Order: sequence, then structure tokens, then C-alpha cells
Amino acid sequence: MGMTKAPDLVNYLAHIFTAGDSDLWLYKISLNDLLEKHFGPIDYISSSLDFQRFTNYYNEEMGKNIRIESRLVSFKYLSSPGFLPDAKLITNEIEKNFSVDGKRKVNIDIGYLHHTQFVLASTKHWGNRIYIGKGIYAEITLMYNFGQWEPLKYTYANFKDPEYLNELDIIRDIYLKKRKNYIS
Repeated sequence: MGMTKAPDLVNYLAHIFTAGDSDLWLYKISLNDLLEKHFGPIDYISSSLDFQRFTNYYNEEMGKNIRIESRLVSFKYLSSPGFLPDAKLITNEIEKNFSVDGKRKVNIDIGYLHHTQFVLASTKHWGNRIYIGKGIYAEITLMYNFGQWEPLKYTYANFKDPEYLNELDIIRDIYLKKRKNYIS
């Protein structure tokens, strides 16, 4: 019989994109401030990543002929993977706060990075997602094998892209340093 134990702490991060309105990062109550209120200090923000070339799925809601750029944002404090359902509910609420006429102007895909995997939360069921409570599902988006990120059959195209994978490598390195300090 296996013995239960607490799971490894993980590094929460968000894939954030805005609809051609980069000023969202500069509002009085900025997006960064709201994120830090709920997830703690930000310790890394990626360079701007071209998201538009991967999908036009969001054009109907966010506007046609827009330039959608994204960033990966990492949070300083390690946390339990069991926080993921609450994290998704928090980011959904933040998205609502930035909506105009019921349409999102910002999308926040929250998830976490463990040294073996990158996991994203979703409100939508699919065959590759596991229900984790509170109306939220978890999806292993990438696995880390033999020194590199390994996409799965269902991994979104942007997370297969070398530019995104390089940014995840940077966040993984940051996580490993934090994890080492926590375990020591």
C-alpha cells in the first residue's frame, strides 16, 4: 500500500494576452496589481509573444483584425497544485473586471509549472482534461522529458512553438532555484 504525502510545491504562471490594447497593463488598478494581490509578487514577465499567428478563435470576442500579443508571467512564491481550481476562478473574475460590454479585453490562462510538467486550468471538459473541482479541469499541456519540453497530441500550437518553449525553460530554471531553496 502506498503512503500519501503532500505534493511538491509548484510555480504558478499565467499566459496573458490582450486584444490590441496594451494599455491594460497601465490602468489605475493595473492587471499586474490584481494578479499580485491574488498570487503574490511577479518574478518574471516574458518578452512579447506573437499569439495571433496561432489562432483566430478569439477574434469574434476581442475584435477582428487585431494584433494579439501575449506574455508568460511567473509568480515568485511556490504553492500547492491543489490551488489550481481557485486560481482559475480568480483569473476568470479578473477577466470579467476588464470586460467591455460583456466581451473580454484580456485573457488569462492560469496554470502551474512543475519540473516534470506544465499544467493549465480550463472551465471546459475535454477527453484529455481531469475534473479537479469547482467546475475546473486540469490539462497536462507539456511534459518535461530528457532535458526538453515534450508537447502532447492535444497541446495548443503556441505551446509547441520554440519561442514559447524557450520562455518556459527560463521559468522552469527559476522554479528549480526556488524549489532547491525550499527543499534545502
